[in-house]
Amino acid sequence: MHDRIELLAVEIQEEKHRLVQILIWVGAIMFLSFLVVVFASLVLVAIYWDTNRVAVVSGLAGTYLAALVAVVVAFQRFMRRQSKPFSATLAELKEDRACMQTSN
Repeated sequence: MHDRIELLAVEIQEEKHRLVQILIWVGAIMFLSFLVVVFASLVLVAIYWDTNRVAVVSGLAGTYLAALVAVVVAFQRFMRRQSKPFSATLAELKEDRACMQTSN
């Protein structure tokens, strides 16, 4: 049983480390993406200010909406593919339980 608890502790540390890394990457991506979108949008609106500013702003809004939908769908797929946390520990505990039941 002691080995199982040690395995659980190791898996908790791995999950914590993985989560921190993911949050750092996501934060950096979000910040830089925001800057790119804002400045690219400002440039487009400035270019077409005198002629088609409403069409450009509407097109940008539609593009952002489509991008949001695509990212949400991709994130949902990503989350479905992730393995369950502590799966190795749970598998070992199931094996231990099965061994205990067969030996009784």
